[in-house]
Amino acid sequence: MAYEWKLTPRPYTDQEAKTLLTSLISPETTDWHYNTHHKGYVTALNNIEKGLESADRAAANGNYSIVGELKRRFTWNHAGALLHDVYWEVIGGDGDPKKGADLLKAIERDFGSLDAWKADFKATGISAKLSGWALLVYDALWSRRLLNVEVDEHQYGAIWGGVPLIACDVFEHAYYHKDGPGRAKYIDNFLGNLHWGRINDRFKKFVR
Repeated sequence: MAYEWKLTPRPYTDQEAKTLLTSLISPETTDWHYNTHHKGYVTALNNIEKGLESADRAAANGNYSIVGELKRRFTWNHAGALLHDVYWEVIGGDGDPKKGADLLKAIERDFGSLDAWKADFKATGISAKLSGWALLVYDALWSRRLLNVEVDEHQYGAIWGGVPLIACDVFEHAYYHKDGPGRAKYIDNFLGNLHWGRINDRFKKFVR
């Protein structure tokens, strides 16, 4: 039976986004990125679910099969939709880490200082391919600590049990309309636009 995936609403309206996110991305990008790219992953997930209902499992093989291709694209679209949920949730703030006291304490424990975490997070984002992500994750199944993880596309490099707490989209479509090839500037703006209150809530929900 096909599951119905739904587009997660942002914690602000489309109109509010154009004001809240102006220091990070252009007003056009706030619309295109959410209502075209992000929504597209959810639409694709639902199409894949329908396709899997009628796909011939008996024809599956390691070279090419309908079911194999649908399974591969499921991973891409699922990860894309989920990471965008996190991306929109954690931006739209004033960048004040004091509003995320619980997470800030964990960052200082695992990275030494907030500045050390920021430097590593920025380097992580700059190192990603032209299509990728920088993620702060909680390694829930092994080391039980915070890690900055570089993911290419939406899923290559992700770690099992890594709960994403902060997700920075460094696909070119996320920043080119405002900053051109200035990915480093975009990441700085991203860090300055974080909503530490919502991030702290996310940390308490999934980690504590």
